[in-house]
Amino acid sequence: QVQLVESGGGLVQSGGSLRLSCAASGIIFSIYDMRWYRQAPGKQRELVAAISSGRITNYADFVKGRFTISRDNAKNTVYLQMNSLKPEDTAVYYCNARQPLPGRVQEYWGQGTQVTVSS
Repeated sequence: QVQLVESGGGLVQSGGSLRLSCAASGIIFSIYDMRWYRQAPGKQRELVAAISSGRITNYADFVKGRFTISRDNAKNTVYLQMNSLKPEDTAVYYCNARQPLPGRVQEYWGQGTQVTVSS
Protein backbone atom coordinates (compact mmCIF):
# COMPACT_ATOMS: atom_id res chain seq x y z
CA GLN A 1 0.00 0.00 0.00
CA VAL A 2 1.47 3.31 -1.09
CA GLN A 3 1.29 6.22 1.33
CA LEU A 4 2.50 9.78 1.09
CA VAL A 5 2.10 11.60 4.39
CA GLU A 6 2.66 15.35 4.53
CA SER A 7 3.43 17.26 7.70
CA GLY A 8 4.76 20.62 8.79
CA GLY A 9 1.94 22.90 7.72
CA GLY A 10 0.44 25.49 10.00
CA LEU A 11 -0.19 29.17 10.61
CA VAL A 12 2.68 31.61 10.17
CA GLN A 13 3.02 35.36 9.86
CA SER A 14 4.01 37.03 6.62
CA GLY A 15 7.79 36.83 6.22
CA GLY A 16 8.03 33.68 8.27
CA SER A 17 9.20 30.18 7.38
CA LEU A 18 7.87 26.65 7.39
CA ARG A 19 9.33 23.32 6.36
CA LEU A 20 7.01 20.75 4.89
CA SER A 21 7.87 17.06 4.89
CA CYS A 22 6.42 14.21 2.89
CA ALA A 23 7.22 10.70 4.03
CA ALA A 24 6.68 7.98 1.45
CA SER A 25 6.11 4.28 1.98
CA GLY A 26 5.23 1.41 -0.30
CA ILE A 27 7.30 2.68 -3.23
CA ILE A 28 10.95 2.56 -4.24
CA PHE A 29 11.31 6.21 -3.30
CA SER A 30 14.68 6.81 -4.95
CA ILE A 31 13.40 6.17 -8.47
CA TYR A 32 10.43 8.52 -8.22
CA ASP A 33 10.36 12.14 -9.22
CA MET A 34 8.83 14.12 -6.37
CA ARG A 35 6.74 17.27 -6.57
CA TRP A 36 4.95 19.72 -4.34
CA TYR A 37 1.70 21.21 -5.55
CA ARG A 38 -0.64 23.64 -3.87
CA GLN A 39 -4.29 24.57 -4.17
CA ALA A 40 -5.82 27.72 -2.80
CA PRO A 41 -9.58 28.05 -2.28
CA GLY A 42 -11.34 28.60 -5.59
CA LYS A 43 -8.19 28.06 -7.61
CA GLN A 44 -6.70 25.20 -9.57
CA ARG A 45 -3.95 23.05 -8.19
CA GLU A 46 -0.57 24.37 -9.29
CA LEU A 47 2.94 22.99 -9.34
CA VAL A 48 5.24 24.61 -6.80
CA ALA A 49 8.50 22.68 -7.01
CA ALA A 50 9.90 19.43 -8.34
CA ILE A 51 12.95 17.29 -7.74
CA SER A 52 13.83 14.42 -10.01
CA SER A 53 15.24 11.06 -9.02
CA GLY A 54 18.57 12.52 -10.13
CA ARG A 55 18.05 15.54 -7.83
CA ILE A 56 17.43 18.05 -10.59
CA THR A 57 15.17 20.77 -9.21
CA ASN A 58 12.64 23.08 -10.80
CA TYR A 59 10.54 25.84 -9.28
CA ALA A 60 7.51 27.86 -10.21
CA ASP A 61 8.43 31.49 -10.83
CA PHE A 62 6.32 32.62 -7.90
CA VAL A 63 8.50 30.73 -5.38
CA LYS A 64 11.96 31.04 -6.92
CA GLY A 65 14.44 32.35 -4.40
CA ARG A 66 12.08 31.67 -1.49
CA PHE A 67 11.37 27.92 -1.51
CA THR A 68 13.80 25.01 -1.65
CA ILE A 69 12.90 21.41 -2.43
CA SER A 70 15.15 18.58 -1.29
CA ARG A 71 15.00 14.86 -0.75
CA ASP A 72 16.54 12.30 1.59
CA ASN A 73 16.36 8.90 -0.07
CA ALA A 74 17.58 7.17 3.09
CA LYS A 75 14.49 8.49 4.88
CA ASN A 76 12.10 8.21 1.91
CA THR A 77 11.24 11.84 2.49
CA VAL A 78 10.96 14.98 0.40
CA TYR A 79 11.04 18.43 1.95
CA LEU A 80 9.91 21.89 1.01
CA GLN A 81 11.63 24.70 2.88
CA MET A 82 9.49 27.81 2.55
CA ASN A 83 11.00 31.17 3.49
CA SER A 84 9.74 34.74 3.16
CA LEU A 85 6.18 33.48 3.12
CA LYS A 86 3.45 35.72 1.77
CA PRO A 87 -0.31 35.67 2.34
CA GLU A 88 -0.73 34.51 -1.26
CA ASP A 89 1.18 31.33 -0.36
CA THR A 90 -1.84 30.27 1.70
CA ALA A 91 -3.04 26.95 0.31
CA VAL A 92 -3.23 23.24 0.88
CA TYR A 93 0.12 21.78 -0.12
CA TYR A 94 0.21 18.32 -1.67
CA CYS A 95 3.05 15.89 -2.18
CA ASN A 96 3.19 13.96 -5.45
CA ALA A 97 5.34 11.01 -6.49
CA ARG A 98 5.54 10.21 -10.18
CA GLN A 99 7.38 7.76 -12.33
CA PRO A 100 7.18 7.92 -16.12
CA LEU A 101 6.48 4.50 -17.61
CA PRO A 102 6.02 3.48 -21.26
CA GLY A 103 2.77 5.08 -22.36
CA ARG A 104 1.70 6.34 -18.94
CA VAL A 105 2.73 7.94 -15.69
CA GLN A 106 2.49 6.16 -12.35
CA GLU A 107 1.74 8.70 -9.68
CA TYR A 108 0.55 8.98 -6.11
CA TRP A 109 -0.73 11.85 -3.98
CA GLY A 110 -0.66 12.73 -0.33
CA GLN A 111 -3.65 14.01 1.60
CA GLY A 112 -2.34 17.57 1.82
CA THR A 113 -1.26 19.90 4.59
CA GLN A 114 -2.69 23.36 5.19
CA VAL A 115 -0.39 26.37 5.11
CA THR A 116 -1.88 29.68 6.21
CA VAL A 117 0.12 32.91 6.05
CA SER A 118 -1.32 35.86 7.91
CA SER A 119 -0.61 39.45 6.91
